[in-house]
Amino acid sequence: MMQILKLQGTDRQLYRLVGPLVMNPKALQYNNGYPFKTGEHYVWYIAIEKQKVMGFIPLEMRKNEHIINNYYAEAETHDYILDTLLNTVLTDEEESTQPLSAVVQTPHQDLFVQKGFEITKSWKLYIKMQKA
Repeated sequence: MMQILKLQGTDRQLYRLVGPLVMNPKALQYNNGYPFKTGEHYVWYIAIEKQKVMGFIPLEMRKNEHIINNYYAEAETHDYILDTLLNTVLTDEEESTQPLSAVVQTPHQDLFVQKGFEITKSWKLYIKMQKA
């Protein structure tokens, strides 16, 4: 059974859990070569199954919005992991007064649309979306 951990962006446990992934060439390739970022204004949602990190979504808590700007999910059960992580983020964000936006990779557009996001801008590899 998959467990979702929620950790602050500077939590030592975060580095131990996601460090091997965020420096892995396959994970960086998944993120189109862009590095993963964190800091005190981030909250990370981490999917763990059988003591293995299966994926994560860092949520940046900006002053005027909360934003998903990158994410990762293992290939074997990619859709399930991303769906579960996104559901957890959306549940937590229900009580927030800040708008929620996401920069989504084009192959994942349909999942975010299913979750109530609308397209606000498109590029070649990414789509900016806003939660309606």
